[in-house]
Amino acid sequence: MDYMLEFFSFIFGLCAGSFLNVCIHRLPAGQSIVQPPSACPQCGSAIRFYDNIPILSYLILGGRCRVCRAAIPLRYPLVELMGGLSGLCSFLKYGPTPAAAVVFVFLCILVTITFIDLDHRIIPDVITLPGIPLAFLGAFALPDVTWLDSLIGLVVGGGSLLLVAWTYYLLTRREGMGGGDIKLLALIGAFVGWKGVFFTIFAASAVGTLAGLLVMIQSRRGMKLAIPFGPFLSIGAVLYLFFGQPIIRWYLHVL
Repeated sequence: MDYMLEFFSFIFGLCAGSFLNVCIHRLPAGQSIVQPPSACPQCGSAIRFYDNIPILSYLILGGRCRVCRAAIPLRYPLVELMGGLSGLCSFLKYGPTPAAAVVFVFLCILVTITFIDLDHRIIPDVITLPGIPLAFLGAFALPDVTWLDSLIGLVVGGGSLLLVAWTYYLLTRREGMGGGDIKLLALIGAFVGWKGVFFTIFAASAVGTLAGLLVMIQSRRGMKLAIPFGPFLSIGAVLYLFFGQPIIRWYLHVL
């Protein structure tokens, strides 16, 4: 029975990942995520239902549109796979509980925000503003986050990045961090609590610094290169949810 539930969790996540692709493509343009049906962005041909099976259709079609043979970006099956893994990992950690469901939704939000931020350097308010109170309510389903932890996490998450952004602007007279990042960390803090906020900031900074250095070296643009911070905040939050306590214990042991 457990294996069957794990399998269906993965399949459900794959289907959700297909919907996330729609959100990633349409939300930045202010388009409806319900209508019209999905179509090829190159030729406009409607995608048939049997060509919209997560991952499998991509493999069968050889990564190309059935009608015009235009290449389908690898990102589409990647997002679907991330949705499947989100469903499976949520179930493996929390079992058939409400906590697994809310964690899965939280992960789907992070996946959507990550790819929108990578593409457009924005984090849409249509996701974060309603997401903050929903994250606060969702945190009640988590076994190790109290309402007070969640409330403090919301304030500390949004307030800490707001302070950083304000200080950077005073020193340089330039904006170094967008408001979307501030709202995103408030959302994350409302869900994982104040302890998770500090871990998320530390992990995001560490991973972001390493990735930034690699990209700067490769692009040879130096400090002028702007790198979105939202994806790294998302990575930090995911690391805390699934590996936070072991990493913290390891770090304290090293110290």
